[in-house]
Amino acid sequence: MKRGKKYLEAAKLIDRSKNYPTAEAVALVKKTSYVKFDASVEASFRLNVDPRHAEQQIRGAMVLPNGTGRSQKVLVITQGPKEQEAKDAGADFVGGKDMLEDIQKGWFEFDVIVATPDMMGELGKLGRLLGPKGLMPNPKTGTVTMDVAKAVEEIKKGKIEYRVDKEGIINCLIGKVSFTDQQLVENFSALYDVILRARPAAVKGTYMKNVALASTMGPGVKVSHE
Repeated sequence: MKRGKKYLEAAKLIDRSKNYPTAEAVALVKKTSYVKFDASVEASFRLNVDPRHAEQQIRGAMVLPNGTGRSQKVLVITQGPKEQEAKDAGADFVGGKDMLEDIQKGWFEFDVIVATPDMMGELGKLGRLLGPKGLMPNPKTGTVTMDVAKAVEEIKKGKIEYRVDKEGIINCLIGKVSFTDQQLVENFSALYDVILRARPAAVKGTYMKNVALASTMGPGVKVSHE
C-alpha cells in the first residue's frame, strides 16, 4: 500500500520492533496523528482464537470510563409505556412498526438500535438490512432489554461493543486524540481487562498475540501485553 508523505514522517517516530508501555504508546499515537480533525483512537487486539467455534466467539459491550468522545444517535424500537421511558432517557428516535417501515425504505440516520424483546420478531424481518451494517440488537450487548432507559443512558455515556471478527481481531474505539493521555490510558486499560477476562477456556498458550493503538489514518503503535 502506498503511503503519503505525512504518514511516512509520522511512522519514523515509531520503533516497529518494540512493544511500548501503555502510557508511552498513547503519547506516541497522539504525537503521530497528522490529520487536521480530532482523530479517533482505536485499539486492536489480535487474539489466538478460532471464531468458527461458538465458545470462542468473543462478544460483548462495556462503558468506557471516559466515554468515546463521539455522540451516538440511538433509535429505540418499542411500544406502549416504554416509548416515553426511552424519550425521557434521551433516545434520539423512538417508535415501533412505523420506524421499521422507515428503515425498510432506506432510513438509517441512527448509530445504535435498542429494542424491547417483544419487538424482536418484527425487527428480525429486517435482518438482511440490519445485519450487514452491525445494527441488529443483541442481548449480549445489552441492546435487547426491557430496561431501555439504562440502555440508552449507557450508550450516551460512551458504551462500546466489541466483537472478534473471522480473523480473530477485535477493533474498538477508545477515544479521541483530544483526550488527555490519562483518559486514553484508562479507557484502554478498562477494555484490555475486559477482553483479557473473556479468554476462552479452550485457548492454549498465548491469548493476545498482538495489541496496538492507532489514530485515524495514523501508524500503529504496538503495546506491551501478556
